[in-house]
Amino acid sequence: MQIFIPRGFEIGHFQDEFTGVTAILCKKGAVGGCDVRGGAPGTRETDLLRPEKMMDEVHAVVLSGGSAYGIASTIGVMEYLKDNGCGYKTAGKIVPIVTGAVIFDLNQKEYHYPTAEYGVKACQNASRTPDFGNIGAGRGATVGKIRGIKNACKSGIGAATLKVFGAYVTAIVVVNAMGDVIDQKSGKIIAGAKGKGGFIDTEKCLAEGEYGKLLLGTNTTIGCIITDAKLDKVQANKLASIAHNGLARTIRPVHTDYDGDAMFCLSKGSKLVPNFAILQAAAVRATEQAIVNAVSEGMKYDIIADVEDEE
Repeated sequence: MQIFIPRGFEIGHFQDEFTGVTAILCKKGAVGGCDVRGGAPGTRETDLLRPEKMMDEVHAVVLSGGSAYGIASTIGVMEYLKDNGCGYKTAGKIVPIVTGAVIFDLNQKEYHYPTAEYGVKACQNASRTPDFGNIGAGRGATVGKIRGIKNACKSGIGAATLKVFGAYVTAIVVVNAMGDVIDQKSGKIIAGAKGKGGFIDTEKCLAEGEYGKLLLGTNTTIGCIITDAKLDKVQANKLASIAHNGLARTIRPVHTDYDGDAMFCLSKGSKLVPNFAILQAAAVRATEQAIVNAVSEGMKYDIIADVEDEE
C-alpha cells in the first residue's frame, strides 16, 4: 500500500539506539482533534483540541518515546517552529501550538529518553517522503509484554493511506501495546506475547483467568490521522475517536489500564467528501493497516533491552 503525505504536512524522525521522536508538522496550521483512552496516558495540550476551546489551529503533533520524560521533545519542536515564524501570533510573540503523546520504552537499566534537541532534529529531518519502521518514536516500541520484555515482539511506527473521493486519509501509528496484534485477513496473531509453543493469546489468558505468572507492564499505542479533506474541529475530534476502532480490531486487548492509547487528527485542505461516514471508514481501515505495517517492519529487528522483568 502506497503511503501519501498530503500537501501542507511534513513528517520527520530522529532517534538514537534506544528511543526516538516523530514530528508531524503543519507549519501553516491545521484543524486538530484527539481522543485519549486507556488508563495510563502521557499527553500534552490535548485540552486545547476539544471543540469548545478557542484555539482553531495546531502546528504539530509529536509522537515520542521516553515515557513522561519524552514530553520534553515537544519543546524542541516549539523552538523549531518559532524560529521559522510558525505559530499563533499574540502580543508580539509567536506561540506554536504543539500537542502530542508518549510511549513507555524505558527498557534499559540506564535512562534513555528524548530531549528537546531530539525534537529539533526530528523537525530538521521532516519531509513529505518519510520512512517508517524501526525509527523515530517507533525505535523502542514493543508489543505483547504481558510475559515481560523478554517474551515480547519488536514493533515500530507504521503508516497507511486510503484515498476517497479525491481526499487522502493517512494514519501514522506507533504500536507499543500490552496486547497482541491480529491480522484481520487471517484472524491470526502476527505479533505478541510468546510462550514455548508460540504466541500465548494474551486476551484469552486474561479472559480465562490464566494470569498468575503474567506481568502487567507499561504500554501505549499512539498515532495521528492526517487528511486533506476539509474538516471542522468537531469532525476532527470525531475522526480521532473513530480511529480507535482500528486499534480495537487489530490489538487485543486494547485500551487497558496498562495502556495510554491516544489518537490525534489533523486536517489541512479544502477537499469535500460527500458523507463524513466515508472518511470515518477510511480512517479506521488506514489505522488497521498502519498497525500491521508497524509490527511487520519492526519485527525485522531485535529488541534492545537489559532491564529485569519484575514478577
